[in-house]
Amino acid sequence: MFTGIIQGQGELVGMRKQGAEYRLTIRPRYILENIADGESIAINGVCLSVENHSAGAFTVYASAHTVTQTTLADFQNGTIVNMERALALGDRLGGHLVSGHVDCTARVVEVRAAGQSLLYRLTFPAVFAPQVIPKGSVALDGISLTVTACAETFLEVTIIPDTQKRTAAWRKGVLVNMETDMIGKYVHRLMPSSTSPEKSGGVSKEALLHNGFL
Repeated sequence: MFTGIIQGQGELVGMRKQGAEYRLTIRPRYILENIADGESIAINGVCLSVENHSAGAFTVYASAHTVTQTTLADFQNGTIVNMERALALGDRLGGHLVSGHVDCTARVVEVRAAGQSLLYRLTFPAVFAPQVIPKGSVALDGISLTVTACAETFLEVTIIPDTQKRTAAWRKGVLVNMETDMIGKYVHRLMPSSTSPEKSGGVSKEALLHNGFL
């Protein structure tokens, strides 16, 4: 479990492909103390487990499924990534609950200045639109962000100066990993669809009773 508050950046210094599976070696660009084999680290929002480590780098494994659902296949030596270690009980939850299980990729289609911040518009598959709402949370390349505007196939987020310093910059056209809000997923899953035999037409007292909210 993560928070979407990026702790620092890392550089990809090694990449081994074994069929559709990858092993990535990453060198942190900040002080990463007491790393342990088996611990979870989010790399651009993808939860990966440390297989082994040395004083200056660590190696993680990515399954074929993970590779197909994320931007990992686009990585190459020298790629700069966002990093966050797993949340410890008692830590501050500064962002929102992030699982590190990427739902889809989103493409940056517009970048513009908004004061000292940068405003990004990204497109994403319409199937995830019900899980994206104005003022809701989304994780993009592991960064916890607030949705400032959205429609069926796009969303907009603003990245403030401090976050810009801690994260890898995006340019127009790049793909990023996207994870929708965890709570929103469960609510959406519990609500009857328009074709549900229990109820069509959205929220009602009967729907809330049927799904255990009342």
